Amino acid sequence: MQSQHFDVLIIGAGLSGIGAACRLSQECPGKRFAIIERRDRVGGTWDLFRYPGVRSDSDMFSFGFDFRPWNGLKVLADGPAIRNYIGETAAEFGVADKIHFGIELKDANWCSDDNRWTLQGIDTATGTTRHYTCRYLISCTGYYDHHQGYLPEFPGIASFKGLCIHPQQWPEDLEYRGKKVVVIGSGATAVTLVPAMARDAAHVAMLQRSPTYVLSIPAYDKLSEFLQRFLPEKWVFKMARWRNIKLQRWMYRVSKRWPGLMRALYLRGVRKGLGENFDMRHFTPSYMPWDQRLCAIPDKDLFLALKSGKATVVTDQIETFTENGILLKSGQHLDADIIVTATGLNLQVLGGMQLRVDGAPVSIPEKLTYKAVLMEGVPNMAWIFGYTNAPWTLKADIASRYVCRLLNHMDKWGYPVSVALDREGNASTGSVMGALQSGYVARGNQVLPRQGKRYPWRILNNYEKDAEILLTHPIEDGILEFYGATAGAPDAEASIA
Repeated sequence: MQSQHFDVLIIGAGLSGIGAACRLSQECPGKRFAIIERRDRVGGTWDLFRYPGVRSDSDMFSFGFDFRPWNGLKVLADGPAIRNYIGETAAEFGVADKIHFGIELKDANWCSDDNRWTLQGIDTATGTTRHYTCRYLISCTGYYDHHQGYLPEFPGIASFKGLCIHPQQWPEDLEYRGKKVVVIGSGATAVTLVPAMARDAAHVAMLQRSPTYVLSIPAYDKLSEFLQRFLPEKWVFKMARWRNIKLQRWMYRVSKRWPGLMRALYLRGVRKGLGENFDMRHFTPSYMPWDQRLCAIPDKDLFLALKSGKATVVTDQIETFTENGILLKSGQHLDADIIVTATGLNLQVLGGMQLRVDGAPVSIPEKLTYKAVLMEGVPNMAWIFGYTNAPWTLKADIASRYVCRLLNHMDKWGYPVSVALDREGNASTGSVMGALQSGYVARGNQVLPRQGKRYPWRILNNYEKDAEILLTHPIEDGILEFYGATAGAPDAEASIA
């Protein structure tokens, strides 16, 4: 079967993939590229999740693209607005017509003889096999399984006579008006679902094993709204982005430097939102801030739902599901018509695609990542992986810009192949997400690349340092190897100098 050939193939048409494509079109205009997307629309995560109230858990000024700043006043935007933003960006930068929809990639093999990748996939509409080849491969697939979310083995779940659903497979026609709902979970999805469903449901109970830090932030940026009266809109939203990035970085650094102080401040905010008579054990985590991600809510919406009586929070463990709800270890029974299992994600890399080099399978969990962008020992491949302690796209964008720098450097000096090689045994036991103690990270640790002992194999999770290194440091550093240079190409020492 004939293959379609490109200079660069990008896997995934979500925020990371569209961002990478836009950067490629701007900074490497001579490259012929395409985007391979399993779904039938752009958006990735923001097209997949359709549950009530779905929204970002990062402010949109820093979550949006640097080259096309978010220009709305809603700080935590809803899913449809984000999906539209991604689609409009793709259209504006001329990359929408480069997307191949409905292709589920199964295998990617690097051939050293031909210096190219061969990818095999399935057309989800027809079931036919599709083939692609490229010189350079960029994975923008995120880190979780889009096919199925994580569902623990709940005892007695088969006996429940109501409807049990996972947010990742939300039914479009679900009617919950006047129903009793139990949401199992305490993460970003749960704290979004509870106030959204409480508006119409008879009652919503959020059942959690342990509490999470919840931080209320303003739903609308009133400062930017005020500044728009006097300054050009472009300036206003650039300033909002800069301001929020600095604020987030400050909060993270202070939380890690003085965790006790920030813990007290976060809990004080919860107390203020819920009132003095609320049982704070439901919002007092056993861990320190940023050992797991914080949950942001707009204008105290979760707290207001709890104060109104339309929702409650229960901290307990499940004994068993029953015909009409959940029996807890304490003996309390939660009646339910609908149970929502907001129990998290299954981690997956490369969208489940098998990666090979000269036919030999690549074991991702045994690999390091170079500058958190390139896969150790895998030629001509980048892995766009965002932050877990800050808005994802901050890292995804500078990683894409680094890849563009690398591609231009290879073209300039006639290098057809680049590969990062660890010759010093830098692998450690932790994964690239090991800084977080979240349950989904612990469950998926065995599928992720390793964390390194030292840079450039160690993940920094520091936007300022990452931006400086990826955007300004020399491409050639003695660790990143290049092959097949044409006459006149510099050696590594000259390039580093």
